[in-house]
Amino acid sequence: MSTAAATKPSAAPKGGGRRKLTLPWIMLIVAVGLVLFSLVRVVSGANDLTSVGQVSGALQLAVPIGLAGLGGLWAERAGVVNIGLEGMMVLGTWFGAWAGYQWGPWTGVLFGLVGGAIGGLLHAIITVTFNVNHIVSGVAINILAVGFTQYLSNFTFAEAPGGSSKQSPRIDAITKITIPGLSDWLQDLQAKHWFLVSDLAGILGGLVTNLSLLTVVAILLIPATWWILWRTAFGLRLRSCGENPVAAESLGVNVYKYKYIAVTVSGALAGLGGAFLAIVATGIYQEGQTGGRGYIGLAAMIFGNWMPGGMALGAGLFGFTDSLKLRGGAENVHALLLLVALLLVIAALWQLYKKKYVVAVVSAAFSAVFFLWYALTDEVPSQFVDAAPYVTTLLVLALSAQRLRMPKADGLPYRKGQGK
Repeated sequence: MSTAAATKPSAAPKGGGRRKLTLPWIMLIVAVGLVLFSLVRVVSGANDLTSVGQVSGALQLAVPIGLAGLGGLWAERAGVVNIGLEGMMVLGTWFGAWAGYQWGPWTGVLFGLVGGAIGGLLHAIITVTFNVNHIVSGVAINILAVGFTQYLSNFTFAEAPGGSSKQSPRIDAITKITIPGLSDWLQDLQAKHWFLVSDLAGILGGLVTNLSLLTVVAILLIPATWWILWRTAFGLRLRSCGENPVAAESLGVNVYKYKYIAVTVSGALAGLGGAFLAIVATGIYQEGQTGGRGYIGLAAMIFGNWMPGGMALGAGLFGFTDSLKLRGGAENVHALLLLVALLLVIAALWQLYKKKYVVAVVSAAFSAVFFLWYALTDEVPSQFVDAAPYVTTLLVLALSAQRLRMPKADGLPYRKGQGK
């Protein structure tokens, strides 16, 4: 009997894989999202949902989270889990403020980078050279960073004019740019509250009004990271360390070197996020001002499936919900109940189309609950307003978990020469 049939590769099962989202599909999803937001704004009367101020505030809140997430992406693409992003951000806030109030904001940005990079280098030494568990190392760095900065503040900021043991003196602001003419026109258009048109004007207006130069730098780092990691030989070698370090070593890649580079860059990006908080967001260092953004950046990176674009969307989502509670508070978050209800209706219809009837019924039931919650109340409790960004992050992560694929060797121990 011939063995040809046995050796012939079997055809892939139809519909077994997930199709990659193409640009037209992404644009369609964005357009549908904008229409839903506009509809919710008109029905609820929460006109601040897509205002220039809301978008501008969301962008400012998203930047430090995005930088932390970008740092996590660099480390994990090389196979090192970086739970220490929070501590590296803390180092960035302190070093950035310490140098910033003395020698200017851009010097503070540079020192924030260096402070975070020191934390990243320490994490690399512990995990790569000594092969300590990555989670243990990251938690230790977070604890050490908090204690170290508190100790330093006692004899630096406490003795400076306008400072104390818990905060720095005021730091000069980085230049903000506004496109004249275009910004005013978009703000006027947004103020008319027209369906869809005003919402689009508000979003575009937020991107061209009072934009810090450091925000521009942070945004440019996203495509720069994609190009370096996915379009250069250096990036290919670095990513191979996170997928199969033994195979990479067999091809002549110095795995230790690339892991060290990746984790140090990871710390520098997290430190830049911390410097942004101290110099741009508040203009002052305050103890505990990172507020867990390093962990949220890690969640944004996971939501983005270890890709720069997806990570940016995750950071933007958290920044948007965080900005809602600052602008309009209970009214804006109450309007989101209607948005969630509409999204659940769409999810139920989609599950019906895919003939997943149980999931469709569950989605429809939750949609009814949110519709009733919106219709029977005028605002949501203040505790829910404060928790909205975190609840949103958890829900999005839970719903997107089936599509996630981390680097295969992420977090796994590796010793040089172990494949021989």
